[in-house]
Amino acid sequence: MTAPALAPSAVRRFPIQQFVIPLVLVAMVALFSFLSPYFFTVQNLTNILVQNAYIIIAAVGLSFVMISGGIDLSIGFQMSVVGVVTAVFMNWLNVPVAPSIAVGIGCGLLMGVINGFASITLKVHSLIVTLGTMTIFQGASYIISNQQAIINLPPSYKFIGQGYIEGWLPVSVILMIVCVAIASFILNFTALGRMIYAIGGNEEAAYLTGIPVNRVKIVVYALCGVFVAIAATVLFARSGSAASSTGPGTEFTAITAAVLGGISFKGGEGRMLGLVTGVLILGVLSNGMQLIGVNTYAQYIVKGAVLLAAVSFDTYQNMPRKKKAA
Repeated sequence: MTAPALAPSAVRRFPIQQFVIPLVLVAMVALFSFLSPYFFTVQNLTNILVQNAYIIIAAVGLSFVMISGGIDLSIGFQMSVVGVVTAVFMNWLNVPVAPSIAVGIGCGLLMGVINGFASITLKVHSLIVTLGTMTIFQGASYIISNQQAIINLPPSYKFIGQGYIEGWLPVSVILMIVCVAIASFILNFTALGRMIYAIGGNEEAAYLTGIPVNRVKIVVYALCGVFVAIAATVLFARSGSAASSTGPGTEFTAITAAVLGGISFKGGEGRMLGLVTGVLILGVLSNGMQLIGVNTYAQYIVKGAVLLAAVSFDTYQNMPRKKKAA
């Protein structure tokens, strides 16, 4: 069966976002470079990439769900479960690092499939479904970790989040680039990618053209779970310890970055370039505000305002032209 071409909605906004979002990033870099002499340095720019590598990977996973017309609020606690399961296998069960990571990624895959099946079976919007599974994963994480922080993770594991190749290239950034490249290939050059855009653009029309909507949705949530598990591996390896409180909150940053980067809440739209740019905008904003001395609580206000602005822009872009004119 040949997958249908992209729905018109899948590319409606991209030309605008293609220029506006990168320009916003460039303007912010220029602004903070002017306000702080410590911002535009190789060390600081590298830190921004390292600090946001796991967020980009998690956002990549979330983007599959959002482009298909869904949402996943549980990715934060998915990361928590993956991190503590991996740590338990390595430190408490003395399983080698590679198999432990494989088990953690398998957990991410399983949680993604659970979200997909639940969304299809219950016939409820994924917002509600993943709100429920988020609570389930939260409880599971704390039970698995026995409410303890697991410290002294193996050096070979921490190398994933803290290591450098040739002394200058962060391993976490390499993983991030690979994940973005794989996701871009899936979305742009495979039948699965075209089906994901078609379902997000118009699910009923996609079904009538013969697309196996339910199966594609399960694959989408499974992909999300795998990428989120990789993001968790990077995050916990960088921290060097595992606690159930690590990970939650990532979902809101990822959603903000996705919408800011041109991935619509309604589905059917979005590209990896915009997503990565959205995450970097938030990363530059956070880093820059810290360097110029903006306190933490004021940063929350700014980030919340950015989310509202991104959602407002997304809503405006999806309004019929007549309503815009009015």
